[in-house]
Amino acid sequence: MLEHSFTAMAGPCRLRLYGEDELLPTAAAQAEAEVRRLEAKYSRYQEDSLTTRINGAAGSDQPVAIDDETAGLLQYAETAWRESDGLFDLTSGILRQAWDFKSGALPEPGAVEALLPKVGWGKLRWDRESVTLTEPGMELDFGGCVKEYACDSAAAQLRQAGVEAALVDLAGDMAMFGTPPGTSAWEIGIRHPRHHEQAIAHIALSGGALASSGDYARCITIDGKTYGHILNPVTGWPVEGLVAVSVSAGQCLVAGSTATIAMLKPADQALAWLEALGLPWLAVDAGLNCHGSIGERR
Repeated sequence: MLEHSFTAMAGPCRLRLYGEDELLPTAAAQAEAEVRRLEAKYSRYQEDSLTTRINGAAGSDQPVAIDDETAGLLQYAETAWRESDGLFDLTSGILRQAWDFKSGALPEPGAVEALLPKVGWGKLRWDRESVTLTEPGMELDFGGCVKEYACDSAAAQLRQAGVEAALVDLAGDMAMFGTPPGTSAWEIGIRHPRHHEQAIAHIALSGGALASSGDYARCITIDGKTYGHILNPVTGWPVEGLVAVSVSAGQCLVAGSTATIAMLKPADQALAWLEALGLPWLAVDAGLNCHGSIGERR
């Protein structure tokens, strides 16, 4: 067994690999390189990334060329946007300009409203070869899907390299295949949304992926009310629904977007929607009650 840790995409990353000893270090390096490739390509914080080029051309009516990989991500994002009735929107990242969760303060009056005209998937034009942001100052933010996509891509790299079993953990978003020797599943703890060093539930998975979303990663509390970092693209304000959602699916990309959409919906609607989807899921409501089809509660 080899454990390999690194930092990427603004969070801790860990690979746990099982297989032939001489193969594992090279496989781990290749998987890390794949994560870093995607970070360099899609991070809005890197000056030479594709995302930065797209955002820099906003409002100029100048299309920016894209490749098949990017077109595939945009196609998936558009499907998620449509199926979520506009709640999953990769153009909503610009709202973070108004929300500074490290400041401990609410946005200045009018700051959110000033950004809303720059939000809306319908203001983006794209095809398989190029993308155009039609409004000046508009931004595309792949952060809503690229980490989960990187999980899937890194796991595929490891499988192709001949690794027998692997867990890819990118800051809590996971993809896995095979199982550790002598076991039938990976045992995974789901972080308690209010007591971060504890697990609120434990899940056993034999493969596939698991992704989680919650209001605990970045938030501010003012006068006893918590404002989480998951923002409604229509209102520009933090959602008030479930406090945490974990979803298991065949792909981390699917699990991640599903968890995010559930967080964006009102709690009752989210629970009914998750139940109707048929994917394994676990949700925690504002009263810290657990719901769903997976997880041994603690």
